[in-house]
Amino acid sequence: MRFLIQRTRSAAVHIDGIAVAESHSLGILILIGISPEDTAEDIEYLVKKATQLRIFDDEDGVMNRSILDVGGDIIAVSQFTLMAETKKGNRPSYIRAARPEVAEPLYDEVIRALEERLGRPIGTGRFGADMQVSLTNDGPVTIWIDSKARE
Repeated sequence: MRFLIQRTRSAAVHIDGIAVAESHSLGILILIGISPEDTAEDIEYLVKKATQLRIFDDEDGVMNRSILDVGGDIIAVSQFTLMAETKKGNRPSYIRAARPEVAEPLYDEVIRALEERLGRPIGTGRFGADMQVSLTNDGPVTIWIDSKARE
């Protein structure tokens, strides 16, 4: 499982021109890629890591605070293209992305785990939908975490 985390000043997800998730304050947008081998252990690792990453400034301007420390918003969006293989040719292969019947329940579990850690609902996209995701990346700060690359 992969998370691409972006520190934001604002973010939104639109489907068919309708905002389904919005944040107009400090937060993170998490794009989530799921593989067929992913388990609850991957979810636990990534959710804990994402919510404890010290990527927000303290009073001295040092990135020393987490999303939990600053009380920021989280928007999470499923994005199978994060699992793209690009070693051969110019057309990305998505063979490493989990099929929807595997990925959607895992995505739902990620959302539940993030909400539990944050202590309140988070914004989400809609699994499998054509979405328009917009954000103001603060910093810019963008962090890539792969649960299979822990060591």
